[in-house]
Amino acid sequence: MQGMASTAPTAVPEPRTAAHTVAQSEAHPPLSPGQLLANRVLLWAMPTALVVYVLILVLLGTNSLVDVWVVLLGDWAAVLLVWLAWARVRSGRPEIILTALALTAVALGDTAARLLPTDSGSTWLPTLADLCYLLFYALVIAALEVLAHRSLRGQGWPVLLSSAVGGLGAASMLAVALTAPVEAGFHQPLSAAGLMSIAFPVANLLLVAVLAGIASVPVVVLGRHGVLLVTGLVVFAAADVVESLEPASGSFVPTALNVAWAAAFVLITLWLLLSVHQRRLPPRVLVADDSPTATIAVAVPLAATAGALGVLILASQLHVAMLAVCLAGGTLALATIPLAFRQRMLHALSHTDELTGLPNRRALALEVEARLRESDAPASALLVLDLDRFKEVNDSLGHETGDRLLGLISERLTGVLRSGDLLVRLGGDEFAVHLRHADAQRALAMARRLRAVTARPLLVDGLSLELQLSCGIALSPDHGSDLGDLLRAADIAMYVAKSTRAGQHTYSAVDDENDATRLRTLQDLRVALDEGQLLLHYQPKVSLRTNTVHGVEALVRWNHPTRGMLYPGEFLEVAEQGGLMRTLTSTVLTLALDQAALWHARGLPLTVAVNLSSRSLADFRLPGIVVAMLADRDLPGSALMLEVTEEFLLVDQDRARGILQQLRAAGVMIAVDDFGTGYSSLAYLRDLPIDELKLDQSFVIPMLDDERASALVASSIHLGHSMGLRIVAEGVETREVLDQLAIFDCDIAQGYFLSRPEPAAGLEAWLASRPALGTGTGPAADTGIE
Repeated sequence: MQGMASTAPTAVPEPRTAAHTVAQSEAHPPLSPGQLLANRVLLWAMPTALVVYVLILVLLGTNSLVDVWVVLLGDWAAVLLVWLAWARVRSGRPEIILTALALTAVALGDTAARLLPTDSGSTWLPTLADLCYLLFYALVIAALEVLAHRSLRGQGWPVLLSSAVGGLGAASMLAVALTAPVEAGFHQPLSAAGLMSIAFPVANLLLVAVLAGIASVPVVVLGRHGVLLVTGLVVFAAADVVESLEPASGSFVPTALNVAWAAAFVLITLWLLLSVHQRRLPPRVLVADDSPTATIAVAVPLAATAGALGVLILASQLHVAMLAVCLAGGTLALATIPLAFRQRMLHALSHTDELTGLPNRRALALEVEARLRESDAPASALLVLDLDRFKEVNDSLGHETGDRLLGLISERLTGVLRSGDLLVRLGGDEFAVHLRHADAQRALAMARRLRAVTARPLLVDGLSLELQLSCGIALSPDHGSDLGDLLRAADIAMYVAKSTRAGQHTYSAVDDENDATRLRTLQDLRVALDEGQLLLHYQPKVSLRTNTVHGVEALVRWNHPTRGMLYPGEFLEVAEQGGLMRTLTSTVLTLALDQAALWHARGLPLTVAVNLSSRSLADFRLPGIVVAMLADRDLPGSALMLEVTEEFLLVDQDRARGILQQLRAAGVMIAVDDFGTGYSSLAYLRDLPIDELKLDQSFVIPMLDDERASALVASSIHLGHSMGLRIVAEGVETREVLDQLAIFDCDIAQGYFLSRPEPAAGLEAWLASRPALGTGTGPAADTGIE
């Protein structure tokens, strides 16, 4: 290594960026334009000087001028500039000081090798040059260790293990190449020369191991200029290895090695000069999976493991140094550790729900089947839980919020269970609970507790949400002795609880027939939507001030080919659970607008209000779809009114506001259906573009006999009027109720007392038979899915 040379380097500060301007401004004043220009010139001067040095070697060959004075001048010029740059910044980073000392050690070694006698005069005393070169290795390795410790602090054991595998594997392959010089050193008589012939290969092994270890971790360790340092050290070590394998004759090493050492010196100096001005340290974060650093971090440990295996195979056929065999064996031993842990981790992951951390369906199968197979298996219960209307919340707020909700719900459910109970997530918004030592009474009590903790308000992203839970219960051994039977029974019972809104239900044999009916209804409904079996009936809405018809509410009917006319209550729940609600809503909207177009063409400019599901309303494409449907029929926006629920308005007001404002801008009017049955907050009446409130019939029907209901109706009418809204009372079934609503100054009424829902032709006949009522041009023909 005596021929190591360098060219004249330069102190080039890193370009100032916004990321570290503040940190540098306190350390030294900003550079003037002249200084910046000088730094750029010096930046290009270093590689230029290296090229000039190579040309001199090629043209003039080796001589004392080139090999001594040019080399030493370049070494010490670089060292001087490095320390001047450090003195200006006063960087306290130890890796900068260690690397500067390492370059100084190289310059001292080159000086000693060229100007001092090559023989130290003692068999036991190494030359000053050798000591300086060894010091370079020690200082550089120490600098790399400082950088690695800072960047890898706090990382998990898999990252550190990958680093060890990469480092040992690379060292084992290099040790094979260094077998001859290392063993030659051991066979030499004990002397300083013999020790040096072993020390330098070992130093190269350590340096390569550290570099490979750093490359094996998905963390940026050396900063953005690290490629300069790595390349320089690799070239340095490679040249040193070649020298140990092919000892030079004479005092100086061959020209090619001189060039390699000079290039390595320049690269290391460039890294140091650029890094000394980088005041902000690289963040200790994992890089992206698709970044070059991550790719290298995966490739290096794999290559190191394959190389170590190759070393062991080679050692079985040829003579290889014992050091190489030991390093290769250590590499493979470490590489097997993640495989064992990975197998355990994969086994755990295959039985764990990724989102909630709960056991999954596979874990349920293994655990419950084992419990049921026990010879003295006690009575137990399986509960299937499903969150009501969770899909609508998910669609409104987004899947990320839905995922957080599921995590919060799982925590609450877990807190209710006792030791021995098993809670799993089946998928989507479905959970299951297996209760050991449980009879029907305990199963029902647990179902109520689970529903109670779920019903408590949940705060997510500043929104207070309330979710309900439907629970189906199956008992063992009464309803089955294996998991398949219990799951089927509990699932059927859960659908019964959901459709009847009972909250919880215990399976019985009668439920089988109901479940079969539900499945047949779902299949028939798909056919009905394709074949056009749905139709609309219309119920008029009458103005209490002018006695004119302000419109109709169209209620969906299903003309079933074998079961006759079916009302909404017989298929809407099935449509919602079967994922057909959006298709059904679209069909009803199409039928309603087609009829509105016919009425407009006949001189009845009625406004049609369509009751949309929350899921349909949460679709950001809805305004565009509605506008296009109106345009296709040459209808104005005022021909349509959309009825929305309070639940949709309050789950995500920002989303609701955006969608409703787009509809309102197109002239479409908005009504709040079933007003008073939802949440207590009324802020949405002020913040959202609403035209009409529809009082739910549960308040209207009993208002003559219930003072509180009457007060609620009167106050709601007053509230709506104070905010400029029209009020519609549903469920008007007697003259007395109609008269009372008129006294309360209600705007519009609808109900059986005025007219039952009729087909379009029946409605037209009803209108024609009441000429005194006339027809209004205000808001009103209301079609909905109810």
